[in-house]
Amino acid sequence: MNATRTDNFSQAELDKFNELAHRWWDPEGPQKALHALNPVRLRYVADRVPLRGAAVLDVGCGGGLLSEALAVEGARVTAIDLAPDLLKIARLHGLESGVQVDYRASSVEALAADHAGAFDAVTCMEMIEHVPDPASVIDACARLLKPGGRLLLSTLNRTPAAFALAIVGAEYIARLLPKGTHRYRDFIRPSELGAWLRAAGLQLEDVSGLLYEPWRNGARLSRRTDVNYLACARKPGAA
Repeated sequence: MNATRTDNFSQAELDKFNELAHRWWDPEGPQKALHALNPVRLRYVADRVPLRGAAVLDVGCGGGLLSEALAVEGARVTAIDLAPDLLKIARLHGLESGVQVDYRASSVEALAADHAGAFDAVTCMEMIEHVPDPASVIDACARLLKPGGRLLLSTLNRTPAAFALAIVGAEYIARLLPKGTHRYRDFIRPSELGAWLRAAGLQLEDVSGLLYEPWRNGARLSRRTDVNYLACARKPGAA
């Protein structure tokens, strides 16, 4: 792993998400499930990080759903992505909503080279399963944190249940997500994530299941981590 790499992305993945940009904020559109997950993700972060006045980085921000929600809670939010169409939508929505977020076209590795130790918290939701080198992302996030800061992530477990529900069910049967949104081989087991966190010098504090219930278009935390899950890790040192 090269800690200063800036090429840790797949152009095919960026193109795929750019195509969804124009309907990112449509709660009944292709990101319908993401809209349902967002309040749970926000609550998970807010329960672990005092957001008012905190410097927070949202990595892989997409169209800004979580970024804006964090800012509404009082955080000073910087949000980065490499998909230009998504950043355009995020900035336009911010102008409409009046919510202030500093959106930047940057990889997390490039940002870490210039802003190490700048953030109280870093969020990285539904992103690391879409990059060639997830460990590089984790390492960069760790370098961006202040001592005592927390990294909060969500991703998909590499299990038969995740394949059945997140790919076959969500993409092909219920059509909750566009086909090809996920690739099973890129899903990440909690043990793998934990190893990357430890290698980056972070201490894993929590792993919680994130359960999406399509029949009510809602989500909740769960003990079940075999499909979607959230994780929180802390950088040692004084807060």
